[in-house]
Amino acid sequence: MNVVIDYGNSAAKVGIFDQHTLVQKFLFPKETELKKFLQNFSAASCIISSVSRDAQTVLSWASGKQKFVLNHRLPVPIKNKYATPETLGVDRLAAACGALHLFPGRPCLVIDAGTCITYEFVDRQGNYRGGGISPGLKMRFEAMHTFTARLPLIEVVENPKLIGDSTETCMQSGAIYGAIDEMEGVISRYGRDFEDLQVILCGGDTRFFENKLKASIFAVPELVLSGLNSILIYNVSR
Repeated sequence: MNVVIDYGNSAAKVGIFDQHTLVQKFLFPKETELKKFLQNFSAASCIISSVSRDAQTVLSWASGKQKFVLNHRLPVPIKNKYATPETLGVDRLAAACGALHLFPGRPCLVIDAGTCITYEFVDRQGNYRGGGISPGLKMRFEAMHTFTARLPLIEVVENPKLIGDSTETCMQSGAIYGAIDEMEGVISRYGRDFEDLQVILCGGDTRFFENKLKASIFAVPELVLSGLNSILIYNVSR
């Protein structure tokens, strides 16, 4: 079994893979819980993508003869055309590799809805070209609360009113439908330039968008884990 770890800003996701099949997935909000799990799980190989913790420390808790940290120096099964690869978020690179694995030979736009909303584009030749970054839903709500005197900090809801009739519902309408329209606009722009575009939606906030986007999309909430696993298999086989 392979163990892949996606350590994000707020928690760690762990996927257990049998070759390319995701067998189990876990979410660890606390580092102590992750450490205990990794120390007690027997893995053949392991890879970690981390944007918030020291990856080598976390990797030292895991078993496995072959262990890898995803960074800009690790070989990946995609041609990275990013102008500054050392600054590219490893979760973004993993998502792009996941898209290539699912739809080889087809242009893909990955929308990862998490702390930030990120857009990753992979062309039909398997080149990762970059994309875009904008604030995620929680960040939008926190920004409105932080940078104003009277707007409250509120929760994200799945089905907001279009026409808000209170401060809270107006904020929900503005943030959520604004994000939806942003995504629709980005998809439309890419679709005009790239025929047969495949749009893939992933990330922790997938559920807020997957049934509201008009464009045809393929929702894969665990795309980053799958992409990490494809990078792991690529390096183990080298």
